[in-house]
Amino acid sequence: MFLLIGLFIAVPIVELWVIIEVGGLIGILPTLALLFAMSILGATLLRHEGRGAWQRFNQAISQHRFPGREVADGLMITIGGALLLTPGFITDVVGLLLLLPPTRAIARRLLQAFVARRFVVVGMGGMGGAPPWQDSPTRSYDYEGTAEEVDPDDPQLPR
Repeated sequence: MFLLIGLFIAVPIVELWVIIEVGGLIGILPTLALLFAMSILGATLLRHEGRGAWQRFNQAISQHRFPGREVADGLMITIGGALLLTPGFITDVVGLLLLLPPTRAIARRLLQAFVARRFVVVGMGGMGGAPPWQDSPTRSYDYEGTAEEVDPDDPQLPR
């Protein structure tokens, strides 16, 4: 909690200091132009990478696989785009690293290692870890136990 509060205080101060230093080196107008160009680049990269991540997510869903990698990529792309849209050189560098696929893969591995240390994943399945509906030859969709058999010749049923 204190780390997050410290980051919210320290990052803007460091960003302002870097902007002032860069402005002193190259001038105020080139500094503003550079910050504006990075925002435009961030918006463009966010749209391109976000569209690709969305397509990979939909492909994983259509192949009936868990889209964990795609969700992590989407999260990092969103954070990277937001960082690139905010004015500042440090956030631009971090945002760019999260948007580029090679560095995003490294960040994903670090995120997986962090999550693996923090959380325990417990699966519940049928016999031998198989899903419960594969234990029996017939699937039972009546999870609440409220279904009743109906006569197919009943005149009240729609045809």
